[in-house]
Amino acid sequence: MRRENRKNNLQSKTTTDKIIFYAGIGVAILAVIVVALFMYSKSLSDDVKDSTMSLEKMANMAGNNTQNTESASTEIGKSVEESENELNTTNVANTTNQTNATNATNVNNTANRINTTNTSNVTTSSKTTTPTETKKELSFEKPVEGEIVREFAQDSLIYSETLQEWTTHSGIDIQADKTTVVKAAEAGTVKSIKNDPRYGLTIVIEHDDNYQTIYSNLLTTEFVVEGEKVEKGQSLGTVGNTAVFEVADEPHLHFEIWKDSLPVDPSIYIK
Repeated sequence: MRRENRKNNLQSKTTTDKIIFYAGIGVAILAVIVVALFMYSKSLSDDVKDSTMSLEKMANMAGNNTQNTESASTEIGKSVEESENELNTTNVANTTNQTNATNATNVNNTANRINTTNTSNVTTSSKTTTPTETKKELSFEKPVEGEIVREFAQDSLIYSETLQEWTTHSGIDIQADKTTVVKAAEAGTVKSIKNDPRYGLTIVIEHDDNYQTIYSNLLTTEFVVEGEKVEKGQSLGTVGNTAVFEVADEPHLHFEIWKDSLPVDPSIYIK
């Protein structure tokens, strides 16, 4: 009986010791868990605190960045506005300068037109007030004094004593003694002095308006030379009898007037 009690007590003690042992282990494990939880909680609190501080820093940084962004935006806005104002001011200035330049150009053009108009008016006025030079009208005189013994006959025929036939006559014959001085019928330039095979020694003078006078049947041409300018009434030569076609006639001057390279009746022109 005692053995059984002792055995039971031993078993009970063993069981108790086991319980205490396991309880101690459980308490130790619990303590470790509690400590671990405490340390984990502290660490978590520190992390949360750090996170909070980081959030605050981030918020502060975000606020600063917002301020900087606003400042930058404000500065950029001001710069853009100022740039637009400067651009507008520049455009206005350029437009004003262009307008002023255009106005100045228009003023200059107007002034030039006015000056041109005034110059034209002055020129016209001077032309109007300046007396126009009237061209001198030609007036031919008889180169020698004497009777006209043979008339002009360009469209009709007259009888030639020398040729013994009827023929035309492109000038007039003025009777005069030999050596009678022949004078220029009008002012002009001596074109030629020649010995014509039909009308003998001849002087040709050119005048204005395509006129020419021809002095033939001369004895001499001693008073002028070719190219010389002569005045009306200036001595040219002397009357002779050198015209082959009129050698049978008395001494005379054969005188012709040509207009535009055609012979005309001298009796109409001489006075």
